[in-house]
Amino acid sequence: MILPLAKLGTLALRTLSKPVANRLKAQATRHPRFREMIVGLAQANHKFTVQLQRRIYGHATDVEVRPLDPEKAVQAAADIFGELIVFSVGVGAVLFEVQRSARSEARKEASRKNEIEDLRQREEDLSRELQLLKERQDKFESFLKERGYVGRLPFRQAQHDTILKKPSALSPSPV
Repeated sequence: MILPLAKLGTLALRTLSKPVANRLKAQATRHPRFREMIVGLAQANHKFTVQLQRRIYGHATDVEVRPLDPEKAVQAAADIFGELIVFSVGVGAVLFEVQRSARSEARKEASRKNEIEDLRQREEDLSRELQLLKERQDKFESFLKERGYVGRLPFRQAQHDTILKKPSALSPSPV
């Protein structure tokens, strides 16, 4: 149940981040200090983009790139700012999903390890119990030998015949 809600929540967060980014972008273009700071950033981005495009298309790259006018520079930087917000929210959502998935896998792995450890412990307990039963059987047989019941009660033979699927002396004979 939590998985669909978490995924739906991250999708809603990403969807809501776009209008928030647009609003921040609009506010940022009106703020005087932001405008001053981002003009240089926008000009550097414009120069880099133009030179990259010229390299891709095989044109000369040693030409002077004309700077953008201040309004276009502010608008370009605001667009970059808005895209950066949307991208950051998307990266945050992906990181959240990865961490949640990793925690879930870690819990599953811990559960598997506990099950394996429980099975090992049970195997050890059963092995000790089997060894104890064998010792008790040996003591009982030695007790019977001391009392003279050696050939009358074929415990070992009955156990051996059952394992080999042979009829023992105690089983009824077929008619």
